Formats: sequence, structure tokens, C-alpha cells
Amino acid sequence: MKAVIYHAYDDIRLEQRAIPVINDHELLVRVHGCGLCGSDIIKIVQQIPPPVILGHELTGTITQCGQQVTAFAEGERVVVAHHVPCGACHYCLHQNYSMCATFKASNIDPGGLAEYIRVPVEHVQHVTLPLPETLSAEEGSFTEPLACCVRAVRRTPLLDGDTVVVMGLGSIGLLMLQAFKALNARAGRAIQVYGIDLIPERLQLARDLGAHDAFPAPANEQALRDLLRPYTAGRGADCIMLTVGGVHAFQQGIAGVRKGGLLHLFAAHTGSAPMNIEAIYQEELSIISTYSSSPEDLRVALDLISSGEVQVKGLISHRLPLELFQQGVTLMRERAALKVYFQIAGEIHGK
Repeated sequence: MKAVIYHAYDDIRLEQRAIPVINDHELLVRVHGCGLCGSDIIKIVQQIPPPVILGHELTGTITQCGQQVTAFAEGERVVVAHHVPCGACHYCLHQNYSMCATFKASNIDPGGLAEYIRVPVEHVQHVTLPLPETLSAEEGSFTEPLACCVRAVRRTPLLDGDTVVVMGLGSIGLLMLQAFKALNARAGRAIQVYGIDLIPERLQLARDLGAHDAFPAPANEQALRDLLRPYTAGRGADCIMLTVGGVHAFQQGIAGVRKGGLLHLFAAHTGSAPMNIEAIYQEELSIISTYSSSPEDLRVALDLISSGEVQVKGLISHRLPLELFQQGVTLMRERAALKVYFQIAGEIHGK
């Protein structure tokens, strides 16, 4: 089978590998396709030494079931996530699932950028979900990234009428703003969600997907405060969600949030940002971050896509074969792509 294998940050090859062998408790899945995630790019850019497993936004069809697997059948289409928390450690009991040692150590084999994957027993039990016949493989591939957004939204306390600003309208930002609206609507809260980005086409897409409005990124902190003032009764946003990294975005987020408000980090940040700690104290600002998702978030995410409360059609801008993996990485790094999706084995059946 073909598989993208990471040997070093500047040595990532498409290789021929043996199809994985499964035991009685595992699944063998033929991969339909896999989205390229920002975290994949980060692993490459940060020059992390091998082994590095790339690709986790995938769907596929089960081609072989272990003899002890009863919950699934050969020929069934599934969504498979890559990490599984233990559910019992100190971190899991505090719902810090992504800090769990088992979570960090778990993965699919050899990764979603391959024609076949071995699904370990813990993944079979907790993070493998049937893909509804109403959804295509491409739509299903958004389950994992949306689940990360779901967890972030569930960790953001809001009241009816509150205002959220999503800074960064890539595919994650566009999923995030929809997740904010959908999950708060389910809870009976009507909130105002706004988007900010540098690319005009993404601003219109955000409006089309339900943002109350979307604005070009202001040049500085004062410009952001001035921009938000008429939409927030002069207070600033109740929550600013950063789906982009960098010192500039962080400083703008601090400036745009109201007194007593929340700055939520949902992107990797490099470098150090100067902070006025006294102002953070005097204004009772909260700064939190969210990374990855839980098994329950995956189920909620798939339901949001299935119900149509979150729209993912139109978010894939580039469809490439595995042979053009490096081109996909370049497109994402240069912000020339909204979402890169690698078409691998195609769908055996279904929509």
C-alpha cells in the first residue's frame, strides 16, 4: 500500500508499505481520504524528530474485522479518530483529556495518509463511529476537527446575548463559529458571533455560514477595540477565540476582550508576548486554551454535521492525491488553501 512516512522534517516520502496486520480486537480500514490539519504542518515546521504520525482527519471502510469485534462489520463506513484518553487518570477526571499520558501515546497505524490503517482496540471501543449514509467521506472527515471545536465551545461559559469574536477564518475558524452558534442554540442561548480575517473571500464565507458579520483584521489593538465597540455596547467581546497564532493576534485578543472577559487560545503560539499582568488582574481577564477533543466531543461533532447544524460542504478548497503531499503542505503554509483533502482510496460504497 501507499503511505506518507515522516523520516525528518525535510524528508517526508510516499512509500510502499505492507498492509497492516490486525489482531482479534482490531479493525483494518481502507481509507477514503484524509484532511491535512494545521497540527500536521506544525509537526513538520517545528522539525520534530521521528517517529511522527501524520494524518488524522479521515474516513474509511472496514475491510477486515478482528474475530472478537462485534460492534462493527466488514463493509461498514466509519470515522476514526487518532487519540484515546484512558478516562480514569487524574487528568481525565478533571476533563483534561489531551493531557492524559494514554491519550498522547495512542494513535492509528501508520496514520491517515495511507491506503489502509490498523485501528487498535481502544480506538475501536471509543473513537470509531459509523459514518451515516447521508454523509459523504469528505463531510465525515470534518468530524475530528469539529470535535476539537466542540470541546473548546463547551469550555467557554456564555450567557444569552453574549458576544464571541473568532479571530482567524480558516477551516477551523469557520467550524468554530458554527459550533458556537449551534451548541449555544441547543442550550437555549442566542449569542452574537463575529469573524475576523485578512482574506475577503473568507469573510463572506463566514457570513454565509451564520456569522452575524465578519471584518478585515484591524491593524492594531486600538483599531480592534474601536471596531468592536458598537457591537458590544462599548464593552468589548465576552470571548475572543484565537484560531490563529502569533504575538500580534494574542495582543489584539487581550485588547478586544471586555473587562472580566475570556481570551481563548485555540492555536499554537511561538515566541513570547509581553503582558500587562496588572491590567489582567485589575480587569479580571481569563486566559484559557483548548487542545484536541474527547470521545464524547466526537459523537457531538458527527451529530452536528449529520443534522446540518454545522455545514462543511464548500470548506475543502483543494483535492490532491497522496503523490502531491508536499504541494498540499505548501498550499497550507502559504495560506493559499482553505482546506487540503487527500483523495486516497475513494469510497467503496455510500454517498
